[in-house]
Amino acid sequence: MAKCSAIIQNKLPPKLKDPGIFSIPCVIGDISFEHALCDLGASVSLIPLSVCKKLDVGESKPTNISLQLADQSIKCSVGILEDVPIKVGQLFILTNFVVLEMEEDSQVPTLHGRPFLATAGAVIDVKHGKLVFNVGDEKIEFNLSNLMKSPSLENSCCRVDLIDHCVKQCSLGPL
Repeated sequence: MAKCSAIIQNKLPPKLKDPGIFSIPCVIGDISFEHALCDLGASVSLIPLSVCKKLDVGESKPTNISLQLADQSIKCSVGILEDVPIKVGQLFILTNFVVLEMEEDSQVPTLHGRPFLATAGAVIDVKHGKLVFNVGDEKIEFNLSNLMKSPSLENSCCRVDLIDHCVKQCSLGPL
């Protein structure tokens, strides 16, 4: 009854448009990235092998991590870069990157997943278009409406999950 009453009295908030993806400017090693994708749906942070080779942040360590991508394909990682300092504004945030042999996206070359966002103390206010990173006593705020304008992943579905069941396949290689 309460639902019907709210609808009849027009007390429901107006529906808002999908704001799209959001990305942040950052510096990794000596390279500046205009659009590093932030993705709450990703369980890890990703970097293509080609980008990893350009960075001066050390060698990746071998690992048996397998990832299931949004298209349901499974990719085995090349390695992992641990404790990589990411400069966002004046803040430095450490993260681990899973390194994949994949095509480099010139517009969105890196993906920062939930562990990065948690470490950054990210507070995302989609309705008001704000992203705030809280690290220690320092804070940096982004206006998401500016960050989400480009690049657009229209008609795309993005998801990355860590999986265990194909680790043996990756470590054995082709039969």
